[in-house]
Amino acid sequence: MSGAVSVKRDLGGMDFLMKSAPTGERKKDPRITIAKIVVLILIVLLALEAVFYTMVIPCLAPVKVQFAGLKTIPSSLLMQKLEDMGTVTWIEFDSGRAVDALSSFSCIESVGVDKIFPDKVVITIKERQAVAKTIMNINGRSTTVQISENGVVFTNTASVSADSDIPLISGLPVEGMQLGMRFPSKFRPLMAQVAAIGALPQKYFSAISEIQVLQKEYGNYELVLYPVQGQRNHVKVLADRSLNEEALKRMLVILDVVNSIELNVSEIDLRYGSISYKAEGEGALAR
Repeated sequence: MSGAVSVKRDLGGMDFLMKSAPTGERKKDPRITIAKIVVLILIVLLALEAVFYTMVIPCLAPVKVQFAGLKTIPSSLLMQKLEDMGTVTWIEFDSGRAVDALSSFSCIESVGVDKIFPDKVVITIKERQAVAKTIMNINGRSTTVQISENGVVFTNTASVSADSDIPLISGLPVEGMQLGMRFPSKFRPLMAQVAAIGALPQKYFSAISEIQVLQKEYGNYELVLYPVQGQRNHVKVLADRSLNEEALKRMLVILDVVNSIELNVSEIDLRYGSISYKAEGEGALAR
């Protein structure tokens, strides 16, 4: 039997031999072996999980799409548009194509897409807000469409029933216009004024059935306001292009006065900082 021999000198100078245990007879601790096996199994599982998350899920699992910012547009309508792209998995999802597809809706102002590994896509939608409406010809039919604050024409069937508080504007150059197009820049101040009035707590536009734009020479225009029939039948109010709360207050006060004294007024002029009216049968405006 082989073994290791060592020599050790004691304090008294005497040498003696120490024989170690044979190397083949050393005993291993089974707990260490079990621990090594457990660690190896964990490493394998982690490697498989990493492969699963980095390759299997993005390539094979269906993509999970979430929408943020929706107020009136149904998510099912947008999902149908994405499904038309043929997108199935996260790795196949094309953010650029998704933005282009959803931006084709005239009622959507902007689209943002965030792909979150391994299988989620978050799409943030900003809807256009209607400040006014008008009538234009679409596919041979007269259709009520909405106008945003920056003058873009759009339609949102989900919010048509909620647009009773926004004014109808006629006389705009709608010929040749299509959904998603923008009116000329000279009309954008009008839309901004309408938006500012519509944001006030007083519902001034509930007293107006229509705002007509009268085109003038050199690109200018004036406005004609038509009060609702409950205010006064067949009366129109002339105003300049600066539509503001003060002008509408004056209009309502004058209408109350006209109604109270039962004048047969057909026209009220608020232009040029003065107030005048025209009664039916009269050829001139009375001030």
